[in-house]
Amino acid sequence: MARINSKVVFVTTSPRTPAKMVPEIGLLNTHFSGQKWDTTTQRAFMELLREEFFFNGEGANDPAFSARDRINRAPKALGFVLLSPTIQITPAGEELINSKRKDEVFLRQLLKFQIPSPFHKPTENSAEFWIKPYLEFFRLIRFFDSLKFDELMIIGLQLIDYRKFDLIIEKINQFRVAKAQNKGNYKRFRGEYFDRELREIYSTDISSANTRTRETNDASISKFLRTKASNMRDYADACFRYLRATGLINISHLGKSLSIIPEKIQEVDYFLEHTDREPCFIDNEGQYVNYLSNPQIPTLLTDNRKLLEQKIRIEFPQLEIPATIALQDLKNIFSNELENRKEQILITQIAAIKDYRLFEEITTTFHQILNNSLYDTPLMLEWNTWRAMTMLDGGDIKANLKFDDFGNPMSTAQGNMADIVCDYGNFGLMVEVTMQGGQRQYETEGEPVTRHLAKYKRETNKPAYCLFIAPSINDACKAHFYALHRMSIQYYGGTSTIVPLPLSVFIKMLEASYNANYVPEPRHIQRFFERSNELANSANNEVDWYNRITQEALHWLIE
Repeated sequence: MARINSKVVFVTTSPRTPAKMVPEIGLLNTHFSGQKWDTTTQRAFMELLREEFFFNGEGANDPAFSARDRINRAPKALGFVLLSPTIQITPAGEELINSKRKDEVFLRQLLKFQIPSPFHKPTENSAEFWIKPYLEFFRLIRFFDSLKFDELMIIGLQLIDYRKFDLIIEKINQFRVAKAQNKGNYKRFRGEYFDRELREIYSTDISSANTRTRETNDASISKFLRTKASNMRDYADACFRYLRATGLINISHLGKSLSIIPEKIQEVDYFLEHTDREPCFIDNEGQYVNYLSNPQIPTLLTDNRKLLEQKIRIEFPQLEIPATIALQDLKNIFSNELENRKEQILITQIAAIKDYRLFEEITTTFHQILNNSLYDTPLMLEWNTWRAMTMLDGGDIKANLKFDDFGNPMSTAQGNMADIVCDYGNFGLMVEVTMQGGQRQYETEGEPVTRHLAKYKRETNKPAYCLFIAPSINDACKAHFYALHRMSIQYYGGTSTIVPLPLSVFIKMLEASYNANYVPEPRHIQRFFERSNELANSANNEVDWYNRITQEALHWLIE
């Protein structure tokens, strides 16, 4: 049981991307089901996880803590696993792993998450919670049509009791009025407004000098408020990502706001009307576990046969629905049709991309990423790089990020394969992207990227290369990838041709392809990577190689 000492809504923040739970829960179930969840199994879990293709990171400093951080938070809080008395995957966890419609599984579990619960008990210093947070956040979005990140962070997280819903509505409206009256310097306005709200939320702590934050002896009010603001930013970010995982929400990455997908409004209205707002089984862990782990509750629109048939007839009027078909079979038909429609949308998008009709939009998006003006830059970088590689044409380009039912990017690659895989027939190319910079870029990306390429080469049994793209390239990554060009390591399948390029240079490569008087072919791509091998063998050091391959990238289409 976790003790909550918070004055604002607490939500799960790990893992940051909900889809990451799927393979990790599967790994836990396969290797540790029925065992005690203690430091021994926690360390063993991290040892296995580090060897898996879907894991990017180290988890080395304190493996047991890293394991608890990954499993004790969202997987347990959302009812996918039980850790006492032994490790078990719940029926909801089984459904998450096996279901084609994982967004629906996430939705049911999020709607049940509540504070307080037998898993989350507030302390005496905490707020008096009485809420199912995600249910009420859906209600807020539905009420306003669109809810901005700052509105959720500064005001929405103060919705600690669903019975105060109208008060929060009023406060958000006040925030919007004040914002309209303070045009010109939004950043300053937001900072001052946030500071006032924080001082009101934590007035008791401030007046009683209870301002020392965890892991520090600094008891200053400024440090205290910065910490609380950072926590609220993390909670709001988690809300955005987890709500998006339901497939019901659109994110405006430029406007940094949430809205309900128009075609999904009826589904949202249904569960808002039929889902009980009251937290339940507060003091009965057994009943709460049974409730939380049940993948059939709460009831959704798709559980109502009459409404489901009506929705299918509206969205897919060409379908004939047999009167005797079972409800589950009807759900499967609906799911298949949604998937087929998504595939057709993506095919249309790809055709437009390959014709260079989206060139301006793609380059603009890259510049917005470099300016950090978009909400989820890692997702947008992965999605836009897939579009860019598709535009270069000449191969089968597959993005492993998750798309929603309408072909919009939903979440980054789950992790069980590279970000982008390009099949050019007689050779392959992996593309890995990251927003990480500095030493952390090397620590979290360097060795995993090499493992990913080795696995890809083994699976395809043909020459393969890797393009590594980031806003800037850390010196340690340059040295690591340079050395792998020259060192034959059996574990990695020989030498590894991994070329790191800053995003600004990759944009120049795109511009060159757009301005060329011919369509680039796979041979141009392979020639670039083989040229990297030649330069690595003749270079004086990694700096010399990196500078020369970067220049080569700027002129990659010159015959």
